[in-house]
Amino acid sequence: MITLEVVSDMMKYSILILALFFLCCSPSFAQAKYEREFRIRKSQFPQNALEQIKEQIKDARRLRFYKEIDSATISFEAKFKKDRLYYSVEFNSEGELEDIEVMIREVDIPAEVFSSVSAYLKGYCKDFKIRRLQQQYPVTEKQKIEKVIKDAFQNLILPYINYEMVVFCKTDAGREEYEYLFNADGAFISRRKSLPPNYDHILY
Repeated sequence: MITLEVVSDMMKYSILILALFFLCCSPSFAQAKYEREFRIRKSQFPQNALEQIKEQIKDARRLRFYKEIDSATISFEAKFKKDRLYYSVEFNSEGELEDIEVMIREVDIPAEVFSSVSAYLKGYCKDFKIRRLQQQYPVTEKQKIEKVIKDAFQNLILPYINYEMVVFCKTDAGREEYEYLFNADGAFISRRKSLPPNYDHILY
């Protein structure tokens, strides 16, 4: 004999399953990805990752280590200052280099590239301000680790680099801060909503 208490529990369970089903199948859930970054000790950083950049961090200043967790992956990042430039070196969970980013200014971008970036942003934002700008050197099948490290620490402008920027954007919906990624020619690659450090980030 099924009691009212059992029926009630079954109904709660069914509602929970339905809620999770609709959440997972909704477009916004499928497009969103959450990440969180927090500082860690050097001893918690992958040893093989440290070996790859041991020469670069030997005389670096303001050296900090971070771990980043999202809904799909775990990554590690070393941030430091060297030769008056600020670097961010990112590795995957296995300690394999993914990319190196160098902090730059708007004047460091070729004029025609910055013109393309500005034209794209003006098409989406009523008004915008670039708050942070980085030159990104990604590791790919064509661009091997040794070359990427060499290129990044020489701060070279090459066809395979990207530009990552945090942009304060004003639209009809209000004011938001986004992280954009453009290629070396200024063509749009991706965008994600930017939130303060140690908060969840929603990626698009």
